[in-house]
Amino acid sequence: MVSFLERASGVLVMGIVLLDVFLTVLYARIGTGLIADRAAHLAWIAFRVAAEAAGPRRGTVLSFCGPTILVLYVLLWAGGLTLGAGLIIHPGLGTGVQAANGPTPTDVLAALYAGGSSMAIVGASDFRPTTDAYRAVYLANSLIGMSVTSLVLTYVMQVYGALQQRNALGLQFHLLSGATSDAGELLARLGPRGQFSAGYSHLAALGEAMAAMKEAHHFYPVLFYFRFRQPYYSVSAQAHLALDTASLIRSTLAGEDTAWLKEAAAVETLWRVAQMLVVTLETAFLPGDPPAATPVDPRERQRWRVQWERAAARLAEAGIAVARDEAAARAYLDLRAQWWPHIARLAPAMAYRSDDIESRGPEKS
Repeated sequence: MVSFLERASGVLVMGIVLLDVFLTVLYARIGTGLIADRAAHLAWIAFRVAAEAAGPRRGTVLSFCGPTILVLYVLLWAGGLTLGAGLIIHPGLGTGVQAANGPTPTDVLAALYAGGSSMAIVGASDFRPTTDAYRAVYLANSLIGMSVTSLVLTYVMQVYGALQQRNALGLQFHLLSGATSDAGELLARLGPRGQFSAGYSHLAALGEAMAAMKEAHHFYPVLFYFRFRQPYYSVSAQAHLALDTASLIRSTLAGEDTAWLKEAAAVETLWRVAQMLVVTLETAFLPGDPPAATPVDPRERQRWRVQWERAAARLAEAGIAVARDEAAARAYLDLRAQWWPHIARLAPAMAYRSDDIESRGPEKS
């Protein structure tokens, strides 16, 4: 009876691990993992605590979180499969599984060693199966080990491919805005002298890249935990710049020459996909529901008003026709009120302060 329960426990452990691998690597949708998601969240909490204690090296400590979580995934899955295989093999030590030389040890550590060795399709283990049942177990284990190893290696490469695309998008936003991460500066550079025909292609490319990034975070939720020292690599900073740019286009541009841009598909895509990305991450990684539309603090609206006036002045300086009346200001503030609460909630969760993701001057060398 004890042997049956031990084998059943081993099968259960391996089944849970394989299901977690399936949900994380193959099904690949946000919020579906069993073990990996919870382990990643605990690791992120531990890194946040360690980062606060690190003081000036806070950003450096947090930058190690994402790679560490990937290593943690590998260790959890490998350890779980080894434990499950060891539980299945343990009752058979000395009978169905024997040592190649000398007496066969029957302790738990020997069972874990035999179980781990059985996961390799080619190995030099001291243990060998001597019955058809355990030969089948060894064959199944080797196929499982080979398959999981291939899947995990592919998953890690795809995660870093998606991370590279996210960083490239952040750098593109940063450079297009003249290294300021300011929406007014970005828009002024996209449409100098009011000519947005070439800048429209940049807006379309940015919207397409943001759509790809939104889906990448659905496929690889672990991307959330990759945090870099430069704020412009963060999702919240990129979404902030995209939404602020779309808000300026829809509220502040004036004249017939730019009227078409307010209704352009690229602007609509940028507006919608940036909001979808932020709300998706907010729903998956933060407790509670996303904030509902509530009245904005008057001091906050005044701060936004100052930023809008600065952006409008920069656009006018670039030769772009702008509306600088009260109606345009209200339109901008109303648009910003739709997305800023989500950004303000997501940025701290990614260990950024609100000041980090808003407009900054050019970086000093």
